[in-house]
Amino acid sequence: MKKRNKLKIINDPIYGFITIPNEFIFDLIEHKYFQRLRRITQMGLSHMVYPGAHHTRFHHALGCMHLMQKAVQVLRFKGVDISEEEEVAVLAAILLHDIGHGPFSHAMEHSIVHGISHEDISLRFMETLNKEFDGKLDLAITIFKGEYSRMFLHQLISGQLDMDRLDYLKRDSFYTGVAEGNVNSERLITMLSVVNDELVVEEKGIYSVEKFLLSRRLMYWQVYLHKTSLVAENVLIRILQRANYLVEQGKELPASTVLSFFLKEKIESSSFTEDVLNQFSKLDDYDLVSAIKEWVNYDDKILSTLSEILINRDLLKVELGLQEFSKEKESIHIDKLVSNHDLNREEASYFVFSGSISNQAYNAEKQHIKLLLKNGETSDIIKQSDQYNLEALSKKVTKYFICYPKPNFEINGSVFPNV
Repeated sequence: MKKRNKLKIINDPIYGFITIPNEFIFDLIEHKYFQRLRRITQMGLSHMVYPGAHHTRFHHALGCMHLMQKAVQVLRFKGVDISEEEEVAVLAAILLHDIGHGPFSHAMEHSIVHGISHEDISLRFMETLNKEFDGKLDLAITIFKGEYSRMFLHQLISGQLDMDRLDYLKRDSFYTGVAEGNVNSERLITMLSVVNDELVVEEKGIYSVEKFLLSRRLMYWQVYLHKTSLVAENVLIRILQRANYLVEQGKELPASTVLSFFLKEKIESSSFTEDVLNQFSKLDDYDLVSAIKEWVNYDDKILSTLSEILINRDLLKVELGLQEFSKEKESIHIDKLVSNHDLNREEASYFVFSGSISNQAYNAEKQHIKLLLKNGETSDIIKQSDQYNLEALSKKVTKYFICYPKPNFEINGSVFPNV
């Protein structure tokens, strides 16, 4: 039998050609767990605002791996000793860092599985893969968890200036058409260095870092936390919550076998067994979209209406503000739905709800971006920047939102009065 060529080249619209460096990385990419990422959208429901934003977690993971290859090459050129074993491990870790994402990314963390983040699920996938690959992911897992002695390797995967952020900002900017997010990832990587096993940026790269932080702030407000994406994701969460409730009441909902499993079982961290992980590995965006299309015609008016407004993008009205909306305002909208329609307050709350969103471009308390000064010392970028707004970017900004039906909003073919 002819041996299969495992040293492939992939054509990427962002970076050009991406090379798969060795057979082990190729085998990880070919694994069914990783291939599932082709069916998980990178930006959730952002395509409802930016029609081009249909790229996947698969694209993003490959881009991160490509940037990690560049980072290792740059650091070696600057005299940083990185062994071949460490290189393979850090490439595998960044490749698999998002493998635990569920359908439409973050929405699933609030509705299908409870008390377990996508990072935790990613780690469980890595540990399962490690068994299949006879321990070849031992070092990758140690680095991923931040337990390896050389901390800069973990910082390249999860830090203030990691390959994850460098790729998703540039990639999401490209696919949304929002130019503000187009960071110069190559320049930033070229400026990286290591001091005492800690990642630093050469002083001459300060303006590139400032641009990166500003781009991150703008992308969050303009794209990731866009009010239409916000209300769409909240509607999706409530669709799944309603579906869960109906299943608990003994109702049978049309859904794929794997989605039905997660609707029927209350999965928490303690019950997330290897069997559950195997089920999770089969769950993707298509399961949800297919089910929601069916639920449009289901006989529960709450589920059918929520499903219809999401499928047809006829979403709820959303208001944003710097102050928390009063419970009285929320209650007024709920009262109107209750009095004008055959709904109780609990049912009305599926259509009227409030919450908050936060944006912090630079978390100086969690981890610093350190500059390597010309005298050999290191210093936090805020202390060295002449941009007064850089310190402002390190402060968390919180905005509040309230969602409620638009005027003449229909439920089960019946029109709401102007609410």
